[in-house]
Amino acid sequence: MMQRSLIFLLVFGAVAASSAAASAAQYEVTQEQVAAAITDHGVQISSDQVTLLTAVVANVANPRLQVQSVDRTGTQRAIARLECADSRQCLPFIVSLRLDQTENTVMALSSSQRPSPAIPQTRPSPVILRAGSPAILLLNGAHVHIRLTVICLDNGTLGQTIRATDRDRRQVYTARVTEDGILEGRL
Repeated sequence: MMQRSLIFLLVFGAVAASSAAASAAQYEVTQEQVAAAITDHGVQISSDQVTLLTAVVANVANPRLQVQSVDRTGTQRAIARLECADSRQCLPFIVSLRLDQTENTVMALSSSQRPSPAIPQTRPSPVILRAGSPAILLLNGAHVHIRLTVICLDNGTLGQTIRATDRDRRQVYTARVTEDGILEGRL
């Protein structure tokens, strides 16, 4: 009787552990998958032109991605918002796109609006980041690379050093504005 209950507990424990491991599986969404989804949306882009702003995971190996919007943020940059076709597979996410200067592609403003041609920039705006706007801060050290979401405390132009704070407003960082509106700092 004791052996039966011990065997039952061992079998039950193994089944529970294997089902928990199967349900906790996470698969990283790659730059290639994102580039394919954006190309299907009408913007010709290669995987090396895609920057994932954070690690994106799904609970299936190859989720079908849908592009919600592609918005130009400068002459050579755009931001794309994507999500999984099945919302249970991954959370919506944003990627940064580096565009070719000779690109004459149609950029969709959103999935609910009809596509319109990319808007040419007649006057480049000198301010890339505005005070109060969220940004990504890349902190680089000798052996550490940290990516944080911050709030800009100053307006910033390309190459300018500005102040930014974390969401809790406990730490103030000083960082340089890069061409794509991402802040870079040192540890």
